[in-house]
Amino acid sequence: MRQITDTHTGEIISDTDLTLEYLFVGDYGKENNIKADFLGYDKRIEKVEHKPVDIREKLVVTVSSQKGCPMHCNFCDCPKLGFKGNASLPELMMEITSGIALSGIRHGERLNVHYARMGEPTFNQNVIASAKQIAHMLADPDSDIHFNTYHPVISTMMPKANNNLKEFLHKWVKTGFEYGGEDGFGLQFSINTLNEEQRNEMFRGCSLSLTEIGGIIDWLPMPKKRKYTLNFAVTSKSNLDVDLMNKYFDKEKCIVKITPIHETVEAVDEGYEIVTDFDVYEKFEQPLVKDGWDVIVFVPSKEEDADRITCGNSLIALGN
Repeated sequence: MRQITDTHTGEIISDTDLTLEYLFVGDYGKENNIKADFLGYDKRIEKVEHKPVDIREKLVVTVSSQKGCPMHCNFCDCPKLGFKGNASLPELMMEITSGIALSGIRHGERLNVHYARMGEPTFNQNVIASAKQIAHMLADPDSDIHFNTYHPVISTMMPKANNNLKEFLHKWVKTGFEYGGEDGFGLQFSINTLNEEQRNEMFRGCSLSLTEIGGIIDWLPMPKKRKYTLNFAVTSKSNLDVDLMNKYFDKEKCIVKITPIHETVEAVDEGYEIVTDFDVYEKFEQPLVKDGWDVIVFVPSKEEDADRITCGNSLIALGN
């Protein structure tokens, strides 16, 4: 059975027969919900007001790379479903093309495909194959779907249990060099804090250490125009110490993205602070910017959190 849940800027599709969940949404635009001095967006964002969006300008399709998730992050609802295997290549293609079809957009400015609904994408080689197939589809002159820009992104928790992690990441980056235009394919690492004890609690011991993650990033090729993203879903007690950031990561290869922990059922049950005060973000952002880091602060609207379109959410895992 397939259930469609309307959101303020799109739809969530929960397929209980296939045990998959995916969605399409529009985007408020960088000027409305990010602060990034290096991109020229230097305005403090106290609150993001919901507004109508034109999904022809930017269509975001977020898909599940796995059915449930074998990771056990204590701020995410996806593990509540259990783990029921990888999405097949046909299933991934179905999620992406169905998301596009349901949006009604055939000719748009930008298509972002995020492998970030359920699952750890680096466990599934079909992710790379599907990103490449979508690139072929969009480049086909006979295709009736066209976007001026195509940008697929994976977000990884850097699992300890993945013996093929380095191979996957290298292949993703190299495939992006070939099929991802001037930006390449997007690659985001879930870091959250530079305190190892806090990280082990958040990822329940399933993620590599910061030293190991930094070593793998050093080993990866220099990115194209778009650097690799270090994602920090923060509370006011998170650690983003500049000296530690420089110890573990290379600012020539990476940018820092600061977001709140989203208001998932698991995050609330675990007692996480859901940050709404921009002063908290600025406390982390400003020292990094002064040290030469490129920093993005992303502030969601209350509607985005309420719609459960943000990372860590899964309606199907909650039985909704």
